[in-house]
Amino acid sequence: MSTADENALRDDICRFARSLFERGLTPGSSGNISVRLEDGGWLVTPTNASLGHLDPARLSRLDAAGSLLSGDKPTKEIPLHAALYETRGSARAVVHLHSTHAVALTLLPEIDPRSALPPLTPYYLMRAGQTALVPYYRPGDPAVADAIKGLAGRYSSVLLSNHGPVVAGESLEAAVFATEELEETAKLYLLTRNVNPRYLSRAQVDDLVASFKCEIADADALDRQCRAPDCPTHGFGFLGGIAREPAED
Repeated sequence: MSTADENALRDDICRFARSLFERGLTPGSSGNISVRLEDGGWLVTPTNASLGHLDPARLSRLDAAGSLLSGDKPTKEIPLHAALYETRGSARAVVHLHSTHAVALTLLPEIDPRSALPPLTPYYLMRAGQTALVPYYRPGDPAVADAIKGLAGRYSSVLLSNHGPVVAGESLEAAVFATEELEETAKLYLLTRNVNPRYLSRAQVDDLVASFKCEIADADALDRQCRAPDCPTHGFGFLGGIAREPAED
């Protein structure tokens, strides 16, 4: 990678990070972002740094072994980033936030660790795929890496209990967009969990998988979550995507 390309990538990290911070998706000095470089090294946000006030020149530059080459001391969450890069061969960027609704989701007792969110919207599946939930570990605990490695690379989006989301993508933009979609879907779930919402059916999910190569890590968990699109409890059905009143006797 040329110096100009690396500098452009540094600017992109700071631009996306500032956008996430300014929209309240990760407060204070929480959250971190990394990008894997062509030589196997990384650019990563420093420890105790606000994502809203990063200096491109002070981003941590690590070699392939994770040793600091230049810049400020890196985030203590290096183990969870490393685990995703190790198990997700296509991953080129990882985003970890403390976004409110995604954290709130991890506190609920009914959440399935193999499929933390039901299929509420197509874009959730298209960008984030299924999401795993791993147990609580203190921030920076190397044991979190073992928990993520235990998922065997089947998930690109993972929720850390009582902590927040960590999402891998094939580019920095893809990782950021998937993290945002995960947060919005968590918000939708919290808003609708007590009103018997209509989820996508398995047939609708299968169509998305065929059309957009969405990742389904645990089909059995998904089957339990899918609900028929024509659910009588809602008082109307759907035909060709257009609402219709139930037929009279």
